[in-house]
Amino acid sequence: MSASGPIASPLGLATALLLLAGVLVVQVFPALPPVFASVLLCLLAGCVGWRWPRGRWPAIFLFGIALASAHGRWVLDRQLPAALSGRVLQVEGVVLGLPLREDDSLQFQFRVTGGEPAAQPIIGRKLRLGWYGKVPAMAPGETWRLSVTLKRPRGVLNPGGFDAEKRALEQRIAGNGYVRVAMASQRLSGARGIDAWRMRLSGRIAAALPGTRARFVQALALGDTRALSDDDWALLRLTGLTHLIAISGFHVGLVAGFGVLLVRGLYLVFAGLGRRWPRPQAMALSGLAFAIGYTALAGFALPTLRTCLMIAVIAAARISKRAVSGVQCFALALIAILLFDPLSVLAPGFWLSFAGVAWLLWCLPPDPETGMVKPFLHSQAVAVLGLLPLTVWFFGQASLLGPLTNLLGIPWISLIVVPLALLGLLLSTVSDVLAAACWQASAWLMDLLWRFLQWLAQSKGTLLWLPEPSLLALVLALIAAFWLLLPRGVRGKPLALLLLLPLVWPDTHRPQHGQADIAVIDVGQGLSVVVVTENHALLYDAGPASARGLDFGEAAVLPALHGVGLSSLDTLVISHGDNDHAGGSEAVRRAFPGVRVLAPEGWARAGMSLCQRDDQWQWDGVSFRILHPPLHYPYLRNESSCVLRIEAGGTVALLPGDIGRHVEERLVDEQAEALRADLLLAPHHGSDTSSSPEFVAAVDPGLVLVASGADNRFRLPRRDVLDRYRRLGAQIAGTAENGWLRLRMDARGLHWLQRRRIDQPRYWRQPAPAAARSGYATDRNHDHD
Repeated sequence: MSASGPIASPLGLATALLLLAGVLVVQVFPALPPVFASVLLCLLAGCVGWRWPRGRWPAIFLFGIALASAHGRWVLDRQLPAALSGRVLQVEGVVLGLPLREDDSLQFQFRVTGGEPAAQPIIGRKLRLGWYGKVPAMAPGETWRLSVTLKRPRGVLNPGGFDAEKRALEQRIAGNGYVRVAMASQRLSGARGIDAWRMRLSGRIAAALPGTRARFVQALALGDTRALSDDDWALLRLTGLTHLIAISGFHVGLVAGFGVLLVRGLYLVFAGLGRRWPRPQAMALSGLAFAIGYTALAGFALPTLRTCLMIAVIAAARISKRAVSGVQCFALALIAILLFDPLSVLAPGFWLSFAGVAWLLWCLPPDPETGMVKPFLHSQAVAVLGLLPLTVWFFGQASLLGPLTNLLGIPWISLIVVPLALLGLLLSTVSDVLAAACWQASAWLMDLLWRFLQWLAQSKGTLLWLPEPSLLALVLALIAAFWLLLPRGVRGKPLALLLLLPLVWPDTHRPQHGQADIAVIDVGQGLSVVVVTENHALLYDAGPASARGLDFGEAAVLPALHGVGLSSLDTLVISHGDNDHAGGSEAVRRAFPGVRVLAPEGWARAGMSLCQRDDQWQWDGVSFRILHPPLHYPYLRNESSCVLRIEAGGTVALLPGDIGRHVEERLVDEQAEALRADLLLAPHHGSDTSSSPEFVAAVDPGLVLVASGADNRFRLPRRDVLDRYRRLGAQIAGTAENGWLRLRMDARGLHWLQRRRIDQPRYWRQPAPAAARSGYATDRNHDHD
C-alpha cells in the first residue's frame, strides 16, 4: 500500500476522521431521534455513497451520525423504566467486578438475570448497588437474590464537576440503588469467572504484603484500586501520575510489546521456527495474546478493551501480510473502536490515548540512529504540550510537577514495578515464595518512588486549577500546540503562546463594582451558595458529606468554585450544623486554609467566628448583613440558621438557611423592612415547616430558588409551598430541574447567567421529575440577559 493509502483508501485516515466527526455531532444533541430515523439516515448514507461518485465522504459522516444515534438510543432505552423508579423489586443476578467493602457498606455492580415479573424489563442490564449496615461476604461471580430499590442514573450538574449521567451511559449502567431488605437476600451460587480469579489473586498479594504495602501492586497487576485512599489519589493528581496507576491502556501496550519481544527471542534461538511459521505473524499473535491476557486481569475494563482492540487491528494487518504504516494502523484502530463502541468518545481516556498517539506519529518519525534517551525525552515534551489542552478541558487542572515526575515515573513504574508485579503473578502458579519475593520487590521500589513524590508534593502551588474552558478556547489551544510543535525553522512560534491565553487565563466574567453574582451549587439534597463580588467571594454552606457516600464539598463544591475561576475564598458561612449544610465544610477549609468561618453560637468550632444578628460588612460596593440569630440565642439546629441579607445596587437577596415558622414570625415582627427581597432562597429546601404566609408576604420575592435533590425521599419542595409563592407571581427555579443556577444582581435587577441543565442540554441528561416541572411554573417574567 502506498504512502497515500490512508487518504485514498475507504479505510484510511480521512474515513476515520469523518466517522469520528459524525459520532461527535450526536454528542451535543439535546435528544436522540427514534431508531427508525437512524435506520433511514443510514440508508440515505448508503444511497449517497453509491449513487454519487463524490458522495463517499458525506456518506461516511452521515453514517457516523446514524451509528451514534442508534447506539445511544439503544443504551438509553435499556435504562431503568420510569415506572420502576423507587419501587422495591426482587431480582436475581451476578456480582460483577470487585466489590468495594467499607466499614459498614458494600458497593458493587450487579447484572440482573431474573426476578419477579415486574423486574422483567431490566433482565440482562447492569446496576450499581449499595448494601448498608451488616453486610455479608460477597465475592465476584456469585449469584444472589436481592430485594432492591432502584432509580435511573442521575447526578448533580455544576461547572468543573463530574457528569454522573454521562458516565452511566458510557458504562451501560441501567440504574442505581441499594439492597432494601437484608433478610430477603440469598446467595444462590458461589464465585466463578475472571473476576473471582482476580479476587483470589488480590488476596494472595495482600497476604504477601501486610498493611498498606499491597495497594499499588494490586492496582498495577490486577487493576484492583480498592485499597487506594483519597490521599493516594490526591498525590497522584498533584504529581500527574494518575494515568500510570491501575492497568491502563499504556500498560496493555507494554505487555503486548513484551509478548512480541519474547517470540522474537525464541526465533533467534530456534531459527528453524521460521520455516514453519513466518516470524512477523507469530510476533503479532503473541502480542495480541499477551494483550488479551492482561486485559482479562483488568476485568475487561473499557479503557483496556479499547487498547486491546487497537492491538488486535494491528495484529490482523500483520497476519494478513499487508504492509501498513503507523498512520494506517491509527486510522484502522480508530474506525474499529468507533464501530465497536461509539460511546467511547464520552470517555477522557479515548481522547487522551488517541491524541497522544496522533501527536507522536506526527512529531516523532522513526529514526533508528537517535538512540533511546532522546526520543523518550522528546516524546515526553510532545505529550505534555500536545495533551495540555485536553487535560484542562476534561479535568480543569494541570500538574506543574507532571513533566518531571513522568520522566521518572513512566520508566520506573512501567519497566520495573509492573514487570515485577506481573512476574509474581506468573510465579504464583509454581511457588508462593518466589511470587512473594517479586511482589515485595515491586512494593519496595514503589515505596521508594512514593516517598520521593511525597517530598516533591510539599511544594506549594504544584497543582494549577483552571476555570472551565469554552470550546473555542480548546480549539485555539490545540492550534497553539500544533504551531509550537512544528519544525524549528517555522517562524512566529512565540505568537502561538497567545492562543493559549483563553485556556489558561480565560475571562471569568466576574461582576463589576456594585454588582454581585449569586450561584446555587447543585449538591443534591443539601445547600451550597457562592456569592462573588468584584474582588471577593463568600460561600454559604458547603453541601452534605456522608460516610457511606460522597463528600459533596470535595466532589461538587470545590470543582464548581475552581470551574468559575475562584482561586481564593474570603468567608465561609455555615448556616447551622446539620450535615446537608455543614458536611462538606471540612473539605472546603482544607482547600482554602485561613478562610474566615462564621457559624451559629453553640455549634461553632474552635477557630470559627460567631454568626450574629446585626453583623455587617461591605465588599466592592455590595452590602452583607446578618439578620439572625441574635446574641446568646440557644443552638436549636434549623432555628439557629444564619440568615444573610445581600444588597447590590438596590437589589436584595435573602439566604435564610433552614429557619422554621417560629423564626420567620420573629423576623417579620422585628425586621420586616429588612426582609423585602428580590431573590429568596426557599427556607428549608421548600419544606412546609417554613415559608409561612406572613413570611412570604413580607419578603415578596420576584424570584425563588429551591435547593433540593431530584426525587429526594423528603418529597421537597412541597407543592403547597410553591403555590404560595406562585400566587405572588414569583418565578421559581430549582437545582433539581436546572442543576447549577447563577444570577447577577445590580442596579437593573436580577439577570440570569446560567441554568446548567437547561443551557447545556444533552441527550443523556434526565429531565426534571414531573412533580418538579409542574411545581416550578413561571408567572413573573425576569430579565434573561
